Amino acid sequence: MSVKSTDLELMTLHVQALFTHDKHSRLLRVNEPGDGGLASRFFLGRTSQGNIWRFRTDLPETLVEKLEALCRDEPITRDLQTQPRHFEKYLRLLEIHESVQTIWQGPAYHFTNLVEPSRPVTAITETNAELLGEGFSELIPELPTWQPFVAIVENGRAVSVCRSVRITPEAHEAGVETLSEFRGKDYAKDVVAGWARLVISRGAIPLYDTSWENLASQGVARKLQLAMYGSDFHIT
Repeated sequence: MSVKSTDLELMTLHVQALFTHDKHSRLLRVNEPGDGGLASRFFLGRTSQGNIWRFRTDLPETLVEKLEALCRDEPITRDLQTQPRHFEKYLRLLEIHESVQTIWQGPAYHFTNLVEPSRPVTAITETNAELLGEGFSELIPELPTWQPFVAIVENGRAVSVCRSVRITPEAHEAGVETLSEFRGKDYAKDVVAGWARLVISRGAIPLYDTSWENLASQGVARKLQLAMYGSDFHIT
């Protein structure tokens, strides 16, 4: 269980699951099967025990040095909903290199207490992929690699799914989707709870993260009694 890991260790596992790295811990690509696309140019993960940062491999060394100096000056705080101290400076420096495309900020959680799903949860593989055909057909190609993959099935079709979308030997990140007509009824809570149990049974740590704007996803975290180990901030 992830409760045995420190918050700082969990943040390290988190960034390793999100992106592939070179031997110098520089970011390469999004950690997805096949071509995951280029990684974010800059990642800052903050916890109450310390901060970690990563830079994409193609950033000029002079830029990396300036960004790293700012990262070292970031305070260690328990108030992780606040923006990083040097938020605007990171943006300005990266804009000089290349136009900023996306900014991500949000909480990162781990499972300290396994909540029992209140509905049956079905493991989905290529052998029962037809359950995804009405609502989640676009996810069928993911089945061979994004495992565990589980669903809540009603009337012969999946209505809510959760699968491992970023995978390392140590940790899996959750990806959850629920059909619109079934939202707000705890389907997401149940399917994530079922997924987490399978991840743990494989000897890995289940992790869950979202954006500060996604209040519904944060609500799922509360219902699952997840603990926030940190917040991450990355810029592409």
